[in-house]
Amino acid sequence: MAGLRAKQKADKTRRILDSAATLFREQGYDSARIEDIAEMAEVSVGTLYNYYQNKGDILVATVAMEVMEVLEGGARIVASPPLNVAEALQTLIEQYYDHSLVYLSKEMWRTAMAISIQQPETPLSRRYTELDGQLCAQVVRLVETLQARGVVHAGVDARAMGEVFFNNLNMMFIEFCKVDAMSIEELKARVEAQHAPIAALISSVKIV
Repeated sequence: MAGLRAKQKADKTRRILDSAATLFREQGYDSARIEDIAEMAEVSVGTLYNYYQNKGDILVATVAMEVMEVLEGGARIVASPPLNVAEALQTLIEQYYDHSLVYLSKEMWRTAMAISIQQPETPLSRRYTELDGQLCAQVVRLVETLQARGVVHAGVDARAMGEVFFNNLNMMFIEFCKVDAMSIEELKARVEAQHAPIAALISSVKIV
C-alpha cells in the first residue's frame, strides 16, 4: 500500500510539473495561474497546494527535475569519458546545455535565477544553490576521472580546475538566458573556444 501511495504521489507531482512547464511557456510565468495548472494536471487546487506553496516552489521543482535528468546523463559520461580533455568537457557540457530547455524556457530560467538571488535564505534559493553544487561536483569528478586515467597532468588540482570549468559554463549559461537571440549552438561554440586553451594546458596527452 505504501508503494502504491508513493507511486500515486510521484505521478501527481510529475503531472503538476509538466502542466506548469507547459503553461509557463505558453502564457509566461507571471500570467500562468495556479488554478489552470491544477486543472491541466487533473488535480484539485487544494491537492496542488499540498505539494507546493506557490508558483515559485513549482518553478524551482521544475528546475530540479531538469537538473536531476541532466545529472543522470552526465553520470554516464563521467563513468566512461572520451580520453581527451577538451572532448570530454565538451561532451559533458553539451549534455547539460542540450537538456536545459526541455522543460524550461529562457524566461523561466531568468525567473528562477532571480528568485535564488533575491531571496537567498529561502528554501527555494537553497535548493537552487544545491543543484548548482551538484553540477559543479560532477564536472570536478570528470576532471578527477581523466586525471586518474592519465589524461590530465598529475600535478593539476582537479577540484580547482573542475570548479573553474563549471563557473565558466554556468556564467555563459546565464549570459545565454539573458540574450534571447543567442542560440544553443552559439553558446556551445563559445564555451568550447574558451575551454580549449585551458584543456590543452592541463592535458598530459598532446594532440598533434
